[in-house]
Amino acid sequence: MCGIIGIVQKGKILKKKLGTVLRGCLKNLEYRGYDSVGFAIITWNGELVVRKSKGKIDDVSRKLGFDDYDGVLGIAHTRWATHGKPSDINAHPHVDCKNTIAVVHNGIIENYQELKEKLKERGHFFISETDTEIIAHLIEDYKSRGYDTFTAFKKAIKELKGAYALAFIDKEVPDRIYFARNTSPLVIGLGKNIMFVSSDIPAFLEYTNRVIVLQDGEIGYITGDEVHIEGIDGTIVDKSKRIRIVDWTPEMAKKAGYPHFMLKEIHEQPLALSSTLAGIGVEVEKLAEVLASAQRVFLTGAGTSYHATLIAEYLLNNLAEIPAFSFISSEYNRYGKILTKNDVLIAVSQSGETIDTLMAVRRAKKKNVFIAAISNVIDSAIPRESNIAVYTRAGPEIGVAATKTFTTQVFLLSWIIIKSAQIKGSITEEEAKTLYSSLRRLPEYARNVISINEFLAKKIAQDMAGKQSAYYLGRGLAVPVSMEGALKLKEIAYIHAEAYPAGESKHGPIALVEPGFPVLFTIFDDEYRDLILANIEEMKARGAWIIVNTFEGNEKAVKLSNNVFKTPRVQHWVAPILHIIPYQLLAYYTSIVKGYDPDKPRNLAKTVTVE
Repeated sequence: MCGIIGIVQKGKILKKKLGTVLRGCLKNLEYRGYDSVGFAIITWNGELVVRKSKGKIDDVSRKLGFDDYDGVLGIAHTRWATHGKPSDINAHPHVDCKNTIAVVHNGIIENYQELKEKLKERGHFFISETDTEIIAHLIEDYKSRGYDTFTAFKKAIKELKGAYALAFIDKEVPDRIYFARNTSPLVIGLGKNIMFVSSDIPAFLEYTNRVIVLQDGEIGYITGDEVHIEGIDGTIVDKSKRIRIVDWTPEMAKKAGYPHFMLKEIHEQPLALSSTLAGIGVEVEKLAEVLASAQRVFLTGAGTSYHATLIAEYLLNNLAEIPAFSFISSEYNRYGKILTKNDVLIAVSQSGETIDTLMAVRRAKKKNVFIAAISNVIDSAIPRESNIAVYTRAGPEIGVAATKTFTTQVFLLSWIIIKSAQIKGSITEEEAKTLYSSLRRLPEYARNVISINEFLAKKIAQDMAGKQSAYYLGRGLAVPVSMEGALKLKEIAYIHAEAYPAGESKHGPIALVEPGFPVLFTIFDDEYRDLILANIEEMKARGAWIIVNTFEGNEKAVKLSNNVFKTPRVQHWVAPILHIIPYQLLAYYTSIVKGYDPDKPRNLAKTVTVE
């Protein structure tokens, strides 16, 4: 996830210099990315000026002198790295060979390597490691064949595969900003003799509240007093029917109208999963091959990331048939003496900076263990110290309680392990194909889970807010999902919640159960689906409030429950990604009922960098 802003004016409309306004708009998008910043302006005398650097907006602005530049139009970008580490060279905008075209982009171009090689053969040279740079060269290439800029752009877009929201300017057409959207968000802001294009409404809200939200497959351009939008098939869009008036405050706008970042990020999970899917590259294949030949695989993480490793451990042992052992990263001495050079350690960390996980990595490196990192932040400490790094594409997560970073971690780990099982021969080609198909549909399914269960989560939260404790129970692969659900309730609603295998119910914990005690059961469509019914009966006999989180069609469990969260019926190997979502919603709404701020839970920080 990155932040894009483009501004074009008809005459000198802005009271401040364009560079100053671009900087201010970027600040309103800083929650979308903050590892590098840049802008491109076409000055009043027709020159194209591009300035960019690694760093946060305020630091880069001072360094590059944003406020010194003015012009008729400009684009700017604040980056969350997805291809290529954060650096001056990889920062946006990216330009063509002639320094005529400048592009900013949010998303992932899946076929960029293929296009890059083709363009190199045609004489283009590349500077950065990014996928974005190929867009500038592709447009340039079509222009060199005699096409005008807009036609060249449309032809270039048809060659791109993946997710993108992009804007570009052409020195040879100094009064237009061109744009296109596919999956990644992009909106138009309509002012008087001034137009905006941006990743999100907060960027320009102080200048106009009249917007057009672009749809997938749309392409076009803005001038100071015109907006042109058409479909990828060339059909002209009737803009008059698409204009909406936004009455959000600036703070609300940063959250896209949601009251909190956590709720926004829960709802962003379909997009985050789509982005992670689009970003799967050769490093996934390489890591899968390493795992398939490993003697043993150890996995480590902290908090939510640890729960992701527990799911991966189960998949490695039971799907790929690779011996796997998961441990909390602060307990890195647990296996320290038995690690060998034939082992692999997978370190999972949203930030890539979690100190306990970093220490576990360093301990394993001393034993010459192969280190693989799963992170959401490119070029962070743990990926840098690993032999191979694979990145989720969730974008910045502002809420302290992890939501979309967890589901994307599990998604990516699942994909890698299925590939390992396929390589190793633990599953057939047909079985792998079926599982990949299910993973590809998870963004759609996740959207469905949110829409079906959100109202029920609000309703249950009214009663949950008055409880002191709760149990989250499951069997097999459902146990780590229950653990993550319990953690969410503890983190933001401050209710004691304990998770454990349901078979342990009668070995002590059931002593606490009394009438009205909440017990939440996570049930997948697996070999445990009927076995767990006896555990529900045991709790129900003690008067427990039974809440079931299960797949559609599980009528036996439904009959024994007081409330039911439902998810689409999928293979249990990929079910954790869907079943955690109702628990996220329940924790969020319980926190709200109790009057807490779920974005800033007490005593917690987003990244823990002290042991």
